[in-house]
Amino acid sequence: MQPTIDPDILRQWIGKQENLRDTLHLGPANLMQMTLDREPTLALGAPLPPLWHWLYFLQSAPLGALGRDGHPARGGFLPPVALPRRMWAGGRFGFGTPLRLGEQAEKHSTIKEVVLKTGRSGALCFVTVRHEVSSEGSPAFWEEHDIVYREDPSKGVTPPLTAPVGDAWDYVEKITPSEVMLFRYSALTFNGHRIHYDRDYARNVEGHAGLVVHGPLIATMLIDMAQRIAGGTLPRSFEFRAASPIFDGAPFSLNAKHSDDTVTLAAATPQGRLAMQATAIF
Repeated sequence: MQPTIDPDILRQWIGKQENLRDTLHLGPANLMQMTLDREPTLALGAPLPPLWHWLYFLQSAPLGALGRDGHPARGGFLPPVALPRRMWAGGRFGFGTPLRLGEQAEKHSTIKEVVLKTGRSGALCFVTVRHEVSSEGSPAFWEEHDIVYREDPSKGVTPPLTAPVGDAWDYVEKITPSEVMLFRYSALTFNGHRIHYDRDYARNVEGHAGLVVHGPLIATMLIDMAQRIAGGTLPRSFEFRAASPIFDGAPFSLNAKHSDDTVTLAAATPQGRLAMQATAIF
């Protein structure tokens, strides 16, 4: 299938399904702890922290079947969107029974929606994928994953600034993302997207100011912060939306407010502007 932005063709992917199985091995989870600069303390049978399922159910393609950005070429499970840049726009989760390390798990995925729009930067295509994950026959959680495809940036055009996050937060933590942190997370998730490790590509092709911190990694840090604030319990739901990229080298902040059963969160750029917003409900 040739790449296209014909909405009638792309919508034919709605309803397409995929099923994957994996064993939740201990090794990747302990490596993730060290990627977050923690001691590897998890053991078999322990609950898998929320959003760490992204370390499992990994897929890829032979080198010759990759696109210019390092992702597999489109047109298999995902629709063949003829827009060159791909980003993780956001997601929503509903949690039930925790996954546990050592168990076998299944993921059932369905293309839920394909929407084409026009924004300041040109054509956009939003693809929403719903995942339902279970273990030992019991539902664990559902996830809706929003992907946005967009055109290459125009030369000399500066992306609009997002709003300042302000300082009315109950909790603030600083994170300095290094090249090694980004490499480790790319390796753990088998993510070949070059914006996370190829500085020349990130700057000269996709127009970024540096290496891009993975959206899923930021979301993982935010839900981890919310869990710690709430005493370690698993949230009932979590949602996040990316607003602006964060780049390696300079410290960004994780910010949170706690009210009743809700933790409101934001990741802010080094300049204090919104990069990602999220909500966890317990």
